[in-house]
Amino acid sequence: MKNLGNLLAVLILSILLMPTIGEAKQLFTDVGDQHAAKKEIDYLAQQKIISGYSNGTFGVNDSITRLQASIMLVRALQLPTANRPDPKLKDIPNTHSGYAMVATVVDAGIMTGKKDGSFAPYESLTRAQMASILVRAFQLEGQTDLAFRDMTATHWATRDVQTLYANNITTGYPDSTFRPNAAITRAHFSVFLARVLEPKFQLAKVCYTPAVEEKQVIDVAVTTLWSKPNIARIIDRPAISHPVDLASWTRQMTYQQKLGLLGKIDTQALYGQEVTILEEKDNWYKIAVHEQFSPIQKEGYPGWVPKSHVATQQANVNACDATIVTANKTLLRHLDGKPFREISFNTMLPVVKEDEKRIYVKTPTNGTKYIIKEDAMTIPSFEHLPKPTAENLVATSKQFLDLPYLWAGTSGYGFDCSGFTYSIYKQHGILIPRDSTVQATHGVAVAKKDLQVGDLLFFAHDRGKGAIHHVSMYIGNGNMIHSPDYSKPIEIIPITREPYQSQYAGARRYLAQ
Repeated sequence: MKNLGNLLAVLILSILLMPTIGEAKQLFTDVGDQHAAKKEIDYLAQQKIISGYSNGTFGVNDSITRLQASIMLVRALQLPTANRPDPKLKDIPNTHSGYAMVATVVDAGIMTGKKDGSFAPYESLTRAQMASILVRAFQLEGQTDLAFRDMTATHWATRDVQTLYANNITTGYPDSTFRPNAAITRAHFSVFLARVLEPKFQLAKVCYTPAVEEKQVIDVAVTTLWSKPNIARIIDRPAISHPVDLASWTRQMTYQQKLGLLGKIDTQALYGQEVTILEEKDNWYKIAVHEQFSPIQKEGYPGWVPKSHVATQQANVNACDATIVTANKTLLRHLDGKPFREISFNTMLPVVKEDEKRIYVKTPTNGTKYIIKEDAMTIPSFEHLPKPTAENLVATSKQFLDLPYLWAGTSGYGFDCSGFTYSIYKQHGILIPRDSTVQATHGVAVAKKDLQVGDLLFFAHDRGKGAIHHVSMYIGNGNMIHSPDYSKPIEIIPITREPYQSQYAGARRYLAQ
């Protein structure tokens, strides 16, 4: 009876330890479920094209050797190895363990020996060699005008690399290079081979190509433009680090520390926004933000940012659709779902593809990521944003009620008064000047008795006759919405409230009627 009980216990334990239905078996100890190449490696293993090392690993990060590549190709093509002519390679005698495989790929015209008469079986395969070998082995065809930045038209492997691109086997690296001389790992070679053999692994057609002219773009969620370099305080480190942490920065500052930013910072720019570098000093760039009009700088609104906040975008994304973030903030995720970076309202990025729940975007320097669809809107370009109704402007502005004020702010982490009106209009495809003093001189002048929803209201010192110092947006019924100052968050108040009634200086209309 005791033995029966023990047997039953063992049986139950065995059942509990059995893999559940649908659980993916880990074939190699270094290829877990989260590995980027797991599906391709598992596919090749199931096809008996690859095998791992005796210690149970696949060696994903090991450079693949010429002999290992030969073996995989012979198996993938199911080439017979018997009775192949001697390749007459000085380092592959007929007693070599890889002789039959090497003789087969040489006889099939897939690989050749080196000029010195050797095969170099244990030499690492380069990415350029991989491209040529795959094109020859599988007789791939197709061409493209695409040119990777590090491969000239006269490079011996350029046409083969272009053929891989035309067959959706590669798109190169995020910086628009192919890195032809780099050794290719066993994992990467497996991915390329799987894409050749099985269409489901092939890459989707992409809308971007390597850029002929490089562009400078912002490479953090939000960068803050300072009036001078090297004037940030210790408390400001979250705003000048990489990555930035605007939420921590704004949360940690005391009221007095926030007031200390007045005159030190001027505006902000968002992830992916194009800028021009005007000058540099130490670890800082003076940049101009193209989308923010400034009368003092033709290239855009100027200011100093850490050099680490600016990156070179080598891809031409003009043919891509764009997505604009409509939520206050959203999370950009890696393809495996892990968080990558929180980004702000109004951030625009090129769209690679979409599915029912996700929008996949090309980041400036970190490849493809995704955001959830409910937090953004996809459009052909900024110019194609639907022109708003007055009600659209009001609805968008109200989603920021109670958001704390931030001097120079233009993001979902905080706005100043003109950053708020600028950002609300930008969300709807209308670019107005960045500063309130300039907003007050553009658009169409409107009498107070003729105010309409969406009009901007301006306020000045000396009972409305001095310098403009504040702007709000009229939302109807005698009310306005604004980002007042550090003492209050974004709010709705009557336009008759003091000191605003006494300081009223005029109104401007930017919304076409």
